[in-house]
Amino acid sequence: MTRLPGDTRLWHVTVSLAGEPMEPLIVRGALQRLSELRPFMTSLRFASDRVELTYWDESPSLVDVASLALRLWNEYRDAAALPAWEVVGLEVVEQQVRAGREQFDPLTDLNVVPQPF
Repeated sequence: MTRLPGDTRLWHVTVSLAGEPMEPLIVRGALQRLSELRPFMTSLRFASDRVELTYWDESPSLVDVASLALRLWNEYRDAAALPAWEVVGLEVVEQQVRAGREQFDPLTDLNVVPQPF
């Protein structure tokens, strides 16, 4: 498929954050406030020391989506009373790639053996 510059694409975003453990009810309340401020979230998973946010975003560029995702937590930290945690993981995948993952046959997976440097 040929894309023109500036064509908007749909991206699935997963941001993982971690930090010092907090009372789970405090984390849950902060995530509830975040979901009210940014209702586009598709899932919010959490534990006392980590959280995983997933959502869809539109943009012509993965770089733009990733930049926004990396700033999301800090931009809402005060308004939602979010923990002072840091981003420890980020995945941004185009919609077609995400849909294509379901087509993989598990029998074609390769056995990877770690090699020393």
